[in-house]
This record gives sequence, C-alpha cells and structure tokens, in this order.
Amino acid sequence: MTAVATHCPYCALQCATTLHPVERPGAVEVRPRDFPTNRGGLCRKGWTAAEVLTVPDRLTTPLLRNDDGELVPASWSEALDFVASRIRSLQDAQGNDSVAVFGGGGLTNEKAYALGKFARTILRTANVDYNGRFCMSSAAAASNRSFGVDRGLPFPLADLGGAEAILLVGSNIAETMPPAVAHLAAAREAGGLLVVDPRRSATVQLGGIHLQATPGTDLALVLALTHVVLQEGLADTAYLAERTDDPDGLFRSTAGWWPERAERVTGVPARTIRQAARVLAAAAPVHGGAGAYVLTGRGAEQQSKGTDTVTACINLALALGLPGRVGSGYGCITGQGNGQGGREHGQKADQLPGYRSISDPAARAYVAGVWGVTPESLPGPGRSAVELINALGTPDGPRALLVHGSNLLVSAPRLASVRERLASLDLLVVADIVPSETAMLADVVFPVTQWAEEEGTMTSLEGRVLRRRAAVEPPGLVRSDLAVFGGLASRLRPEVAFSEDPAAIFEELRVASAGGVADYAGISWERLDAGEALFWPCPAEDHAGTPRLFADRFGTPDGRARVISVDHRPVADDLRSDAPLYLVTGRVLQHYQSGAQTRRVAELAEAEPEVFAEIHPRVAAQLGIVDGHPVRMRTARGSMVLAARVTDDVRPDTVFVPFHFGGAGAVNELTNDALDPISRMPEFKVCAVELSAVALPLAERSA
Repeated sequence: MTAVATHCPYCALQCATTLHPVERPGAVEVRPRDFPTNRGGLCRKGWTAAEVLTVPDRLTTPLLRNDDGELVPASWSEALDFVASRIRSLQDAQGNDSVAVFGGGGLTNEKAYALGKFARTILRTANVDYNGRFCMSSAAAASNRSFGVDRGLPFPLADLGGAEAILLVGSNIAETMPPAVAHLAAAREAGGLLVVDPRRSATVQLGGIHLQATPGTDLALVLALTHVVLQEGLADTAYLAERTDDPDGLFRSTAGWWPERAERVTGVPARTIRQAARVLAAAAPVHGGAGAYVLTGRGAEQQSKGTDTVTACINLALALGLPGRVGSGYGCITGQGNGQGGREHGQKADQLPGYRSISDPAARAYVAGVWGVTPESLPGPGRSAVELINALGTPDGPRALLVHGSNLLVSAPRLASVRERLASLDLLVVADIVPSETAMLADVVFPVTQWAEEEGTMTSLEGRVLRRRAAVEPPGLVRSDLAVFGGLASRLRPEVAFSEDPAAIFEELRVASAGGVADYAGISWERLDAGEALFWPCPAEDHAGTPRLFADRFGTPDGRARVISVDHRPVADDLRSDAPLYLVTGRVLQHYQSGAQTRRVAELAEAEPEVFAEIHPRVAAQLGIVDGHPVRMRTARGSMVLAARVTDDVRPDTVFVPFHFGGAGAVNELTNDALDPISRMPEFKVCAVELSAVALPLAERSA
C-alpha cells in the first residue's frame, strides 16, 4: 500500500490526513497534511483515528437474533433475505409507512443519497429522518427562513483568520474542533473573542470576553446585544435598507431588551453586554474594522427555541452589515463529519436531493425522473427524528426500523422512552462498525465499512466537497451500507435501478442535485482528485464553485434577507423547588458523539474513562458533595449516579455532564425531548435537575 490522502473520520472540520501503511493487517498510521481548515494540525481524536479500524470487537459478520434471543453469525444472503421477507410481510399487512429508516450525519454523501432514495423508491415510506435533526436542524431552519439557503459556513473557514471580533454563541470550539482555534488568532490578539457559555470552557480560556449566561437565555442576550447596536447608532443602516426586507423590524423586536433587563434574565452584567456589542461593532466593516463574525453552535441550537435563537444571531449580524461581506458574516459551526452534506441529499424527512423540498411538485417531478419512478409514487414529508422515534411500535406508527450511522440508545433524548419504543418493534435492523448500544438491541446487525475502508465524498462545514479514499480492505465479511441498500432493493423492487458503486452513485447524485439549492452538478471525482477546492453550488464543470455566498443577493425570491422578529421565552423544563439547578450537556476533547468509536480507543478512554458532573464549589458545599465522590442527578425523566467534579468553571446554578457515554453513564436518560416548533430539534441542552450526594460504602470511606 502506498500513502493515501483522505480526511479525518470525525467532525465537520474534516482535517486533511495521509494514511501510511504499517505491518499489522487492516492498520494504518495517520499523519496530518496541510489543508485550509486544519493547517497541518490534528486533535487527539484525529491522531488516534486509525485505532478504530482494528478494535478487538469490530463487527465482521452479519448477525441474526435466534430463537434463544442471541445474536449469532449469518451470511449476507441469510440476513438480507430475512430482512426483506419481514419488510414485505409488514408492508403487505400494514402499508408502506410501517417501515422506517434512520440515517446519520456521518454517512458519506453517497450513502446519505442512497438512504433517501432507498426509503422513497424501494420502501416508499414517508418515515425517514436522521440524527442531524439532533445537531444542525435549528441553524438550518433559521438560515433557510432568513437567507433562503442553509450552508453551515457560507464562506471558507480561513476567512475567520482576518477578523477582529468573533462572537461564539454556544460553541466550545477549542475542545470540539481544536485545529480551528488557529483561525481565531487575529480576534484573540485584538481582544475580540466573545464567548457565550455558562461554563468557563477551554474556548473561554483562550481570552477575550466571557458572557456567562444562565442556561437557556442565549436568545435574550443576543436581543440585548442587538439593542445596543441599534440604540447606540452602531448599525449599518445603509446595508439594512438595501439588503433586508424590514429594517424597522429589528428595532421593534429588540426595543424592550435594554441591557439592564437582559442582566436580570441572563445573569450577564449590563456593562459586559454593552462592552461586547461595542467590540463586535467596532470590528464591522461599516466602522472601518477588519471584519466580524457571529457563529452559533449546539449550545444555542439544542433548545426548544433554538431556531429563534439562531434567528436573533442572524439579525445581529444583519444589523452590523456582516453577511455577504468578505471577511465578515454569520455561520453555524456544523458538528458531525458530514453534517452539511448529510442534510442536503434526501435523508431528512422533508427533503429530496439538492436540498429540495419534498413538498415541491416541480422538485418531486424532477427527482422522480432521475430515479425512474413516477412523482405520485414518492411519499410526502415524514415525521422528524424524535416524533418518528416516539411513534415506533405504536398502533399508527412504524413496526420496523433500519438504522444507519446512528447510536440512538446514547444520542437521543429521554432514553427510557427510546429503549421502550425500540423494544416494541417487530423488526430492528442496525448497520454499524462496532457493537454499539443500539446494535446490541437489534434483530439483525449488518457489519459495514468505515472511513479508511471506503470511497466517497464528504462535505465540510464550509460547503466544500471532499474525497474520502480507501486505504485498507475491510475485515471479514464487512460491506458498505450501500450493499445493504442494494441487496434489499434487488429483493424488494428489482425494477428500480440501485447501484452499490459509490462512484456511480455520486454521478447520479450530481444529476439529481442539478438546479437545486445544493447543486453538485459541476463537481466530479476527477476535479476533486485533481485538487480543486469545490464549494457548492457548482452548476457546471466549467464553474469554479462558490466559496462565498450572498455577495450580491440572498437566496430569497427578492434577494433580500428576511428580518424575522423573535422574542425570548423560558426553557421547557425550567427550575422548580424540587429541581433547583440547570443540567446542561456537551462534549469533551477526548470523545466524539455517542462515544461508540472513541471509547474503544485506549488512549482516549484512559484520558476520560467515565461520565462526570461538573458542580460549582458553593453547591457542592451546600449539598455535602465531595470531589470525585458519587452524586445522584434526577430530572422528570429519570436519574443517574455519577462522579462529581467540583470546579468553579461552571455557574453555581448549573451542572455540566458530557453526553459521550452509554449504559449507566448516558446522560440522555435525563434530557428533555421537548421540540422546537420549527426545526423539531429536541431540547438536549438544558433542563431542571435535582442533585444530591450519594453515601460511599463503608469500605470506600475508610480507604
């Protein structure tokens, strides 16, 4: 094997790497390479990514659950025949929607496209959604309604490097995407790094201004920042008049949010709010600044008002005249590896390839033509992720579920209910690389390829399309998810053409996306392999791609950004006498998403082996909690026991728990599945919790 140029399997930064051969079968050595996003750097997860290729419990053969309830090895033919037969029986008896499909934001573009096509042409079910609903959906909904386009960063990440001020709302980029910190250097040097977070996170510790807001109050804080910009005459009024549909709407919606009022709601001092607004404004082009950005992350988005919070952030950026200007703008820090591409090509409940709406007759007709089916045969919009999960096994819900690229028994909210719903199914099929918590509950498990074993494309947080390349052969009987879709398609509807070749699927994706918002028509593997940096939309092969959006117009019918009035409201599960603290969840440096991969890497597992709760010293003293000793957390949905980590890096009214752990360490047993009314994002990020010390056993007390 020669060295293979590819990209990291983890987050949407998609750091560039080179894989080099080693002596062990199936193993490689990862080395970083220079690329605009990571500039030759890697985080700890990226450096150790190759370890997941050879973990001892790697799934290498299909598994079928026998009459004794055990998962036993089977051939691909046996497993596919069994699944196809059960699907056929269920759909014959209860209709097409009795079978559902759940995808993931880590799937390649080809897999995401094939999953959506499989659901709608082979199963003909409306019940398809994916775990991106848990990640980027609020930012996507806000961007679509304000700009008419959703691309996480509508500019190259490297553009951040020249900015004097960057406002990060709910993003701990120093731990989630460490190589991206290099792009914050100018803002840090200028004292313009502004971070909204209830914790003194690693990102806060980079310097700048910390706006340590009460959990769930980001919206009120951003409204107050916008109030200062408008009331102090710092807005770009010419930009607002020329490029937005309702400049006066900004004044109306923020007039009541003076900083003193916001201080009472958010806990951020009024003077700090004014200071942050002035720093951000001074960096804006209208005031001669070098550039300013407003960026959002999951902390602001994973709330039942996440869409409105992101909308407020967009409104702030519009007030300062940032979107569409080189060196300034609004963006969403996309999380999952293919979180951008994964939501563009049809695995979302309401979308067809190219980021088309499934409710649009013209879009349905075009995509149906590409697929060789009639528009009438395509189902309509389906249930969003949480609503789909909650419907599983119910009288009018799906009786079967196929899961690809998601570990629901760790990553979904209110896990007791999720577990109950999955157990009620007649058929649960999981495609995975390791025996994840969800896979171990399945009736059928398909062993599938992972990053270094497959060809395909990914789309980074910038909308840049990248080539993923195979470096090693998959072990045992491992095949791609594409083989699952193709194998079932040939058994269920052989009249529908269904390739298993990623190159052929990408060519079809290009055609299916042509003319859509996310247009890949001009992006070919040949151009990517030649080293071209291609950002969508790229409508033709002689088109250079679009690194920056909105220079001349937004994606709305009249080209103007929409000013959407929003207002603050409390979290769905707010503090009460029996739950007087806020529980917030998030990530740590060593682990990724549900932890199914990183918890199997010895170096990462040893560095952060188990779940913990960050608790402020004042609260710990009041409740008799000792650092390192067990505590019990209880919410309206469940309870768990975990180790206390006493630190003043967290607000006194807040408890922080990472969500990467399964089993007894799964904090999503406690989180709320209340939904944002627009994005249908569940409110992972904040809920009321009761905290109490747990007495140690006598033997441990004396140790």
